[in-house]
Amino acid sequence: MDLVAERLTQEAFAPYGDVIAVPVRPGRKYYSSGLGNARAGAASLSMVMRELVGGLPLEVKLLERHEFSSQTFVPLDVGRWLVVCPHAPLGGPDVAHGRVLIAGPDQGITYRMNTWHHGLTALDRPGRFAMFMRLDGSSGDEEFVPVTPFTIRLGG
Repeated sequence: MDLVAERLTQEAFAPYGDVIAVPVRPGRKYYSSGLGNARAGAASLSMVMRELVGGLPLEVKLLERHEFSSQTFVPLDVGRWLVVCPHAPLGGPDVAHGRVLIAGPDQGITYRMNTWHHGLTALDRPGRFAMFMRLDGSSGDEEFVPVTPFTIRLGG
């Protein structure tokens, strides 16, 4: 099965969370309404460095979710990067109805709690991100599952 990558927009990403846009004018824009936490736990801010993926097409074999916390990625130094969301409306991974979105260097995202997704994938060059979520140190912090492999391709 193939999933074709398309441009990241708030409309396309709405079922999975929020797009965070860098302001184009001086000032501040708040994105806290998309943050979620369903248990006690500490706020976690981490820095992430991702190597450049070997190019597309890309075969995906593993998905992840964070059942009790939203997860936010803010790009610090990256080109284009992939946002892969094979999440079923009723829960669980659903590759057949998944979306692959291409984010630009000025776009961040917040995955809603319990949203299945693929890990960060840098397309043009290695990428650096700030990541925010809630953790309590339990197995519920993150879950990884193997899936029937699917391929991500760029659109025409």
